[in-house]
Amino acid sequence: MVTTGTAAAPPRVPDDELDDLRRRLAAYRRVTLPSGHGWDRGTDADFLADLVDHWRERYDWRPHEARPRDLPWVLTEDAEVPVRAVHVRSGRPDAPTVVLLHGWPDSVLRFERVLPLLGDVDVVVPALPGYPFAAPVARGGLSSVAIASALAAALPELGVERFVLSAGDVGANVARALAQQHPDRVAALHLTDAPQQHYLVEPPTDLTPEEEAYVARGHAWQAAEGAYGHEQSTKPHTLAVGLGDSPAGLAAWVVEKLRSWTDCGGDVGSVFSPDELLTWVMAYWTTGAIETSFTPYVERSTSGRSGRTAVPTAFTLFPHDLVGAPRSWAERFYDVRSWREHDAGGHFAAWERPDDYVAGVRAALALA
Repeated sequence: MVTTGTAAAPPRVPDDELDDLRRRLAAYRRVTLPSGHGWDRGTDADFLADLVDHWRERYDWRPHEARPRDLPWVLTEDAEVPVRAVHVRSGRPDAPTVVLLHGWPDSVLRFERVLPLLGDVDVVVPALPGYPFAAPVARGGLSSVAIASALAAALPELGVERFVLSAGDVGANVARALAQQHPDRVAALHLTDAPQQHYLVEPPTDLTPEEEAYVARGHAWQAAEGAYGHEQSTKPHTLAVGLGDSPAGLAAWVVEKLRSWTDCGGDVGSVFSPDELLTWVMAYWTTGAIETSFTPYVERSTSGRSGRTAVPTAFTLFPHDLVGAPRSWAERFYDVRSWREHDAGGHFAAWERPDDYVAGVRAALALA
């Protein structure tokens, strides 16, 4: 059964939950931190205090909540795992379908600026199970491989049998698993990164100098910036208590990544307004999804880690993404048919550089 319309949309946040949030923000206790470090040791204390003040005094969730809720949502319920997704139809009977997969710490909001640019194709944007706006999953979050299986079961309910996948971050892991599970159904892949697991666990031994430099950069990045992933994969429940109880703590955890992983030159306000930052944080706060969003980190399946995905793949690389792989590395794991490196943009390219992102989607469509 597929539910559509208002009944399929994410539920409206009850007033009493927003009242509870206001009380927590009013009780915010600024932690005294050593001065002079800015963002070097994590979230800048002054920035966070100003953001919490904006949240408490000026931010209004309701209009921001209405925007995603007004999208054309569908809810599939026949399979073991229900899937809630945005399904935008072009009106063309012969239109191909693109499935857009978000990552962490974001949600379907990542693609708000992309949807208006894809009016000539059908688009499905699943809220990944365990992430904001997703249908509840009885056993909590799912691994990337399990999410891929859930999407494979849900898409035919929407009449989608063959499709192009476009993804980054956790979504790229899901896309790889789905392409390996169902290469006959995935017409092409569009990816903005090659998953880091390939150099973290059992990397190839016959590396070129360029690939050796990439692996070295990757390990250096992990040492300097990767502690969040280690904590999320080893002690997620400890972390979830603090982030699920404190809105300021959640904002600190998420906003630091939104700043570090975007092409903002250190000024996150050049990419996200205060309201936009808070809306991305609120997506996690109001849904309670922060803990279940860690599950793909905890349950890293070895399935498909080695071997090459046979589906034709278009890569779109942005210079301020986490660790950019060389083409030769990507070709070890993917059938790379298109490769484009842009001169601006970061990890959330669909938000930061929507035109460039869509160009990559169209490159994948041309391969389908």
